[in-house]
Amino acid sequence: MMPLFIHSLYTATHLNASILCYNKTMSKKRIVLALGGNALQKNGEVTAEAQKKVANIVGAIVAALANKYEIVIAHGNGPQVGNIMLHEENASTDKAPAMPLETAVAMSQGQIGYWLTQAIHNAFAKKGTSRKVATIISQVVVDLNDPAFKNPTKPIGQFYNEKQAKALAKVNGWTVKEDAGRGWRRVVASPKPIDIVEKRTIRELIKEGVIVIAAGGGGIPVYRTKVLKRLRGVDAVIDKDYAAERLAEEVKADIFVSVTAVPNAYINFGQPNATAIHKITTKELTKLIDKGYFKPGSMLPKIEATIKFANKPGRLGIITDINHLAEALSGKAGTIITH
Repeated sequence: MMPLFIHSLYTATHLNASILCYNKTMSKKRIVLALGGNALQKNGEVTAEAQKKVANIVGAIVAALANKYEIVIAHGNGPQVGNIMLHEENASTDKAPAMPLETAVAMSQGQIGYWLTQAIHNAFAKKGTSRKVATIISQVVVDLNDPAFKNPTKPIGQFYNEKQAKALAKVNGWTVKEDAGRGWRRVVASPKPIDIVEKRTIRELIKEGVIVIAAGGGGIPVYRTKVLKRLRGVDAVIDKDYAAERLAEEVKADIFVSVTAVPNAYINFGQPNATAIHKITTKELTKLIDKGYFKPGSMLPKIEATIKFANKPGRLGIITDINHLAEALSGKAGTIITH
């Protein structure tokens, strides 16, 4: 039996024909772009100016695609919210205590949303045109009974020695764990998203032709109280790919793209025999997951999110980097996942 990544090539002609037909059935397809937080950092540069330069690249690409697609953007925030928490914790005093994690997520949404909104605006201005662009500070509902809350695994914030970490855990009610021999860190739950509070607002904006940035950093994690259904924030981190896929479902997107730091998903990534996956079905990709080819916390959430979205006829899931995005949308680059 041929390896799946070779076997999938036989579908190339059929998939390209499907994409071409798909392009002709609607004047504009709706796409959700899930930008990784690391995708905004080139060579690990963390200054605002360095990240704005990368946002400008995103802005130019979005402006180039806007005549053909309705665009909704979600983004990660791992490096950015980590820096915010680092600043908050280091500057914390009794009179000005550090902001909680859920508020730091909101801060990162505003920060990254500002960079992207400005970059997209300027890209259109450079072309002598304009488009409405809006960032929606988004709350994403989670279930307090999610098993993730019983086993927090997502490290955030700075490193401590064991004594410091355990003392802070006692004072703040944190869960702390040793992190790969590098020191001790706070860990929080990473529950699955079940709803997006601002979904109706986002849909209305899309109808008005607005390029929308939403569900940033996976969204601000909130839960609904049992009796009055009031919203309350909770310290957790929602994976941006799962939240972006939920956003794609809510806005009835046609294409879901996980934009990451590499041009394709790979089998044996980082090894001498690494092989790029080009065109593949959800069933074939699920078999690769079962064989353990994708790492949790890295490529696995992207794979799972694109499978969930593409597991319905007529939808496309794509994994690629920002430089190959336009080609991937034409079926000529990236990892393209179909039902």
